Amino acid sequence: MMEKRPSADELLLIGKVIDAFGLRGEIKIRAITDQVDHLRRHVRTVFLGKERRPFTLQRVHEPKAGILILTLGGVTDRTTAEALRGAEVAIRECDAAPLAEDEYFIHQLYGLRVIESGGGEIGVVREVLQTGANDVIVVKRQGRSDTLLPMIHDVVERLDVAAGQIVVRLLPGLIDDDNQEG
Repeated sequence: MMEKRPSADELLLIGKVIDAFGLRGEIKIRAITDQVDHLRRHVRTVFLGKERRPFTLQRVHEPKAGILILTLGGVTDRTTAEALRGAEVAIRECDAAPLAEDEYFIHQLYGLRVIESGGGEIGVVREVLQTGANDVIVVKRQGRSDTLLPMIHDVVERLDVAAGQIVVRLLPGLIDDDNQEG
C-alpha cells in the first residue's frame, strides 16, 4: 500500500541528500538531527523532495557526526540514488523523538506572541535565527523596528506553544526604544 503524503506542516526536516553512496542505491545525507538512534529504531518512512515522496526507511548508518547513510526501499542502484541529490529529507513530526520540557521545534515559534513578564505585549515571532550558541527570535513589533531576543533561560520565563505565547524577562539593553523612531 502506498504511503499517504503528509502536508508540509506535518513534516520535520532531518537533512538533505548530498550524494549517492556505494553501488546499491544508498544515499548520503547531511543530517540536522541528533536523534539518530530514535530514527533508526522508530521511523519507518521518510519523505524526499518538494513532492514529499514517501520511501520506506530500511537502514540508517552514521559513519561520522552529521552524516547519515540511508537505505531506502525502491532505491536499488547508484543512478536512482544520484537522482535524489539535493532533495530534502523529512519525517512526520509525530514520528520524531519526544521533546524535553524546555525543547521545541523551530517552526512552533513562528507567530507566537511575545509578552513581557509584566504583561505588556512586545510583538510576534517573525523569524528564528540559529546562531549555534542559542536560538534568537526576531520579534516584529507594532509601529517599531524588529527586535532580537535570545532564547536563553535568563530571558525566557515561559514558552507555551499551546497558548501561543512566550513570556520574557527583558534584561537591561535588550530593547532600546529611546533611539527608535515611531
